[in-house]
Formats: sequence, structure tokens, C-alpha cells
Amino acid sequence: MTPAAAPERDPGLQPERTRLAWRRTTLSSTVAAVLAVRTALHGGASAAAVAVCAACCGLWLAFLLLAHRRIRTLASTPAPPPLPHRQAAAAVLCTVAVAVCAATLLL
Repeated sequence: MTPAAAPERDPGLQPERTRLAWRRTTLSSTVAAVLAVRTALHGGASAAAVAVCAACCGLWLAFLLLAHRRIRTLASTPAPPPLPHRQAAAAVLCTVAVAVCAATLLL
């Protein structure tokens, strides 16, 4: 008697929920970057504020690229591979750094 073949994994709506979570996080990061630009340029721009604003925008672009790559991976296969550790760490670093830049501009 041969063992039964393992049933294929049915991911259901999990990849779609993950894509939506990436999009929400990208939107939140975009709002933080836009508010950082607005704060830096409101009432006269100092050199330090412009530098922090530029860093915030650069981090936002890096996160946008990471998120776009992951969204594309999730959409391209029915069973997407797990997020590589380097990409996960980079996404977390960009998210935290954008928040720190935005908080720095408020102080």
C-alpha cells in the first residue's frame, strides 16, 4: 500500500491580505514622508531640516522599492516564498528610520 500524496496547500486569501498590508504600510510611509516634507519646509527651511527631510524621502523610496518587489512576488505565484530575512530587516529599518526622521522634524 502506498502512502497518499500530501494535499497541495491552499493559501486562500492569505497572499491577498499580505499584499493589502504591504500597500497600507506603503501608504502610511508615504503620509509620513509627505508630512516630513511639509514640516521641514513650513516657516522657512533650515539646512538641518532639509537634510532630515531628504533622508526621510530616501528611506521612503527604499521602502517603496522593497514593498513593490514583495507585492509583485506575492501576485506572481500561488504559493509565494517566505520573505527573505534581509528584505524583512531592510523593511523594518526603513519604517523605523522614517518614523525617527519624522519625529526629529517635530522636535
